[in-house]
Amino acid sequence: MDGTGRGFPALEGSGTPSFLDHVTAHHPGLLPFGRPLPAGAAPEAPHGTTIVALTFAGGVLMAGDRRATMGTMIASRRIEKVFPADRFSVLGIAGTAGIAIDMVRLFQVELEHYEKIEGTLLSLEGKANRLGAMVRANLPLALQGLSVVPLFAGVEAGQSTGRLFSYDVTGGRYEEREHHSVGSGSVFARGALKKLWQPGMDRAAAVSVGVEALFDAADDDSATGGPDLVRQLWPVVYVVTDDGAARVGQAELASVVEAIVARRTAEHREA
Repeated sequence: MDGTGRGFPALEGSGTPSFLDHVTAHHPGLLPFGRPLPAGAAPEAPHGTTIVALTFAGGVLMAGDRRATMGTMIASRRIEKVFPADRFSVLGIAGTAGIAIDMVRLFQVELEHYEKIEGTLLSLEGKANRLGAMVRANLPLALQGLSVVPLFAGVEAGQSTGRLFSYDVTGGRYEEREHHSVGSGSVFARGALKKLWQPGMDRAAAVSVGVEALFDAADDDSATGGPDLVRQLWPVVYVVTDDGAARVGQAELASVVEAIVARRTAEHREA
C-alpha cells in the first residue's frame, strides 16, 4: 500500500480517521490478530521482556532490554522493544514478539492515517485509547497464550509534561504516575525505580535511572538481558520532549553503563 490508498480500494472513500476500523471491516485477515489459531497449544514463539518508563522534567523516557526468550533459550540478544509511535509518543512491547511488533507497525499507521485524514495529531489520550482497542482485539490470541502487553508514553504536542499508560491483556488502560514497568522483570525494575526516581530529574539523570532499573531487572530475571559490555549491546532508550521523540545514542549509553558498573564495583556489591 502507498500513500494514495492503493491496495485498500475502499480506503479513500471510507472517510474514517481510523485505519484499524477500516481494515477490520474490509480486510480483517491482514490484522496481526485477524486469524484465529486452531484449537490446541499455542506455538512456542519468542517473547520480549522488560520495559521501563519514567517521567522527568520536560518529558518522559522509555527503555527496553535487548533479549527475547523462547522457553529456556535466548531467541535473540538484539531485539528492539521500544519504538516511536509518532513524533510525540513512544511504545514499548512485552509478550509475544512477532504479534507485538506487527501491532506496533499497525499503531504507527493508525496514527499517521488519522493525521492525514483529520489534518491534526490525535490527542495523547486518544492515542492511548486506540492502542487499548488493538490490545483488546488480540484477546482471543492472548487466551491461547500469545499475549501482548504494551507500555505507552508521550507528551501532548506543544507541552512538556510526560504521561504514561499501561494495559492489561483485555485492553484495559491505566494512566501511571511517575514511573512504571512491564514484562517478566518488571517487579525488580519497579523496585529499582521506586528507590532511584526523583521528581524534577533532568534528562541525563532519567537515562541513568532507566538503564539502572533494567540492570537490576536483569540481575534477578533470566529473561531480561543486561547491558553486554563484550558485544557492546545497550538498552534501547527513547526520550520524548516538546521537541519530539529521540533515541538516546550508543555512545551516551555506553558511558552511562560504564559509570554504573564502575560505581557498583567500587561499592563491592554482591546483589
